Amino acid sequence: MPQPASSPALPPLSIELTSPQTVDGRRAAFQSLWLVVRMKHAHDAEGGLVRLADLRGEVSDASTLRMVVSRAFRDFKAWGLEVGWGEDRQREPRFLNAERRSQGPFWLPAAEAARVQLRVEGRPATAAEVASFLGLRARRAPAVPVPGSAPPDAVHLQDAAFWKQLVAAQQAARQGRLISPVAGGGAGDAAPSALESIRAAGGLAASDFQRALVTLNEAMLWRRLGDNEQARRRLQALKKQRLAHHVAGNDYLGAMECVVSAWCAYTARDLPLAQSLLEGMARDAARSPVLRHHPDVRFEWCNLWALACRSRALSLAADDRPQAAALAEESLQRFGEALAAAFESHSFDAAQHVAANMGMAAWLFDRVGLSDLPALAHDGHADTTRRAVQWIAFSEWLCGHADGQGRSAWNAIYLMRIARGHCRSAGQPPTLAQFRAQAPLDRAAVSQLAGPLADAFDAAHWPARWVEVAQARLADHQAGRRRYPGLQHCSLLFEHAWYAAHAGDLKAAEGSLALLRDTLPQLVPSDRAYFTESWNDTLPAELVLEARPPRRPAARKAAGRRSA
Repeated sequence: MPQPASSPALPPLSIELTSPQTVDGRRAAFQSLWLVVRMKHAHDAEGGLVRLADLRGEVSDASTLRMVVSRAFRDFKAWGLEVGWGEDRQREPRFLNAERRSQGPFWLPAAEAARVQLRVEGRPATAAEVASFLGLRARRAPAVPVPGSAPPDAVHLQDAAFWKQLVAAQQAARQGRLISPVAGGGAGDAAPSALESIRAAGGLAASDFQRALVTLNEAMLWRRLGDNEQARRRLQALKKQRLAHHVAGNDYLGAMECVVSAWCAYTARDLPLAQSLLEGMARDAARSPVLRHHPDVRFEWCNLWALACRSRALSLAADDRPQAAALAEESLQRFGEALAAAFESHSFDAAQHVAANMGMAAWLFDRVGLSDLPALAHDGHADTTRRAVQWIAFSEWLCGHADGQGRSAWNAIYLMRIARGHCRSAGQPPTLAQFRAQAPLDRAAVSQLAGPLADAFDAAHWPARWVEVAQARLADHQAGRRRYPGLQHCSLLFEHAWYAAHAGDLKAAEGSLALLRDTLPQLVPSDRAYFTESWNDTLPAELVLEARPPRRPAARKAAGRRSA
């Protein structure tokens, strides 16, 4: 019987990593080349798959990812490189469904990986150079177990390395280093981002529980970044992990999976779905005991429930005041329970979030005529503003007194909104003279309202003028020292534009408004509507009229009464 002819050897593919990057001597698009190098690295060191999460924050963000993948596969074809996608690496790439290609994960068949030759200035690249090119940090190889030395479910010493990386990821997230390392200094001095640390933890995970915990933290991270699609994908992966294995801590993981799903719904402004998920969790036989007895889970549940009630109360205040009042009262009650849970778990980070939420809720309720609630009935407008400022100042004080705790952008945003809250137009955009004649509370006045908590506003983080407060935070975002998600970034841009215009610096205001206009498409429609209304109704008519977003009169009722 004749033997089949052997396949001809495929020619090598030489990739130069130094700038300008080339493939076989020809200039190549950096993003496409980076993906090939990442797949080669994964094939040789990590099990072979490169997921979408590996691209986000490195060569792309959520809004451009599909375009990057499409361009990369065109380049692969031009280079004669066959690349596969999907979970099954045994499939032949030529038989895969191209419609699912953009979903990943991506991989190199063994024959293709063998062709790829990585070089630095013409010589073979070292592992450290490849890791540096990819933005990866070198990881220590886990200790090789001695056969028969311990049962498979034993606690191993190398587990400490996993927990160290997980804690580093959580700490980086609290400090706002979500997907970018701290800028400044040498590359070796940069503290890793939350995304880098959680990936490192994933590489060290040695049990089903550790792997599931990494997936949960990934979902929480993507939710904070405003990428609901990626967060939901990680939640689906977590569900599969929990159902496929008897994972230790499964009840906790299931409860937090439900909480993060509800957060995704809230971020998308689907309040009925968010509260439905939380209600189902409270009634579930397995998850309700976790809710009662685990303070971290109880904090998340109560804080999110209170936020949903707050949004519903504000939207109903004009049309159904009794229902709005009931929801507002429930919101404040749940915020109080969330604060108690935060201190029960000794979490200053959780406590600062809910303290700020309570302060802003009290101020917003007063703004829409819900000031006669039992929790607010003894206060007038001035006292409500003072109490709101004090709660937010308490949040800022907690940020400053927790080790390694990052400063909250929301505290600055809330206080800048409160400071200009009484500056309203009479239904028409004001002239520049009318706009500048308004008198928002200055920084010193807000510090005075904070009373005994005024020391939270230290000069290093709180300059004397509001425009400088906003500018300092925007500079941190621009330099990579912090990464503010879309809604916070847009809020800072708008506040900076407002206060810069009020100070007479129209050029600076125009710059922030231009950035705001470019960033708004990242937000959900109701959040875009809030900024559109604020832009049209509160800023002076002379300020870049041609750059204004289109008016949306119908959105006023839904968006104008929510916190941005």
